[in-house]
Amino acid sequence: MASFVRSGMQVALPVDYAGVSMALTRPLIETGARDLHLVCVPTGGLQVDQLIGAGLVRTVETSAVSLGEAGGAPCFNQAVKDGTVQVMDATCPAIHAGLMAAQKGVPFIPIRGLIGTDILKHRPDWRVIDDPFAPTPEPIVLIPAILPDVAIFHAPMADRFGNVWIGRRRELAAMAYAARRTLVTVERVVETNLLAQETTAAGVLPSLYVDAVAEAPKGAWPYGLWGEYAPDAAELAAYAAAARTPEGFARYMDRSIVDRPGVDRSPADRPVADRPGTEPALSC
Repeated sequence: MASFVRSGMQVALPVDYAGVSMALTRPLIETGARDLHLVCVPTGGLQVDQLIGAGLVRTVETSAVSLGEAGGAPCFNQAVKDGTVQVMDATCPAIHAGLMAAQKGVPFIPIRGLIGTDILKHRPDWRVIDDPFAPTPEPIVLIPAILPDVAIFHAPMADRFGNVWIGRRRELAAMAYAARRTLVTVERVVETNLLAQETTAAGVLPSLYVDAVAEAPKGAWPYGLWGEYAPDAAELAAYAAAARTPEGFARYMDRSIVDRPGVDRSPADRPVADRPGTEPALSC
């Protein structure tokens, strides 16, 4: 499924509490796609940091990138200092407005809350015009449509028809509506049609907007997944400490794929750095 993502693509990823597909992070790294433009909906965290640390990212469009209670995102912070990634500073409403414009098939959506902020100085692609419907000149900001090539997230379940249950996480639907393709990992696949049940239909993303589904138990770990399991705060803190150096990042990445819950890997399947006589291949 990760092969859908190719170098230079724009990839939409969800906020940490909305279903991050950590299970797809290592496969994305292994595909070797480079120069990715990540769109954080509306903020980024562990997955974004790991993709940056692996050298896959050219641009990050986001309201923030952090590890929450675990502190700053070390690879992101270092990349910003080094100038190896471009940051397109945004706000949460602006990110959602751009996705909404794409969903509606219009080139932009106007919003007002940015007026008077200094963020406009750093976003030449956002235009300020006079509201054509105001009786007197009044500025308004035009946010261009955000059209991701791929949207990626994790959800509790899908059915065998390709419908995905996202519950109240409507930002996931916005990502899928705006993106050209949507890739979803899920905790489980059920046999019953989720759209045919009154109790689940309202929270379903129809298969029309889903290009691929993969079953990946504990696929959001170490993040939590609503209604399924809580975040692993200790693991997030361990990553935050390890990834402060390139060597620590590489060691963590090689260990984490082996230790992820629900993954049973034989020694032959382990990352190269876990085999005798080899060195970690990734750097922050």
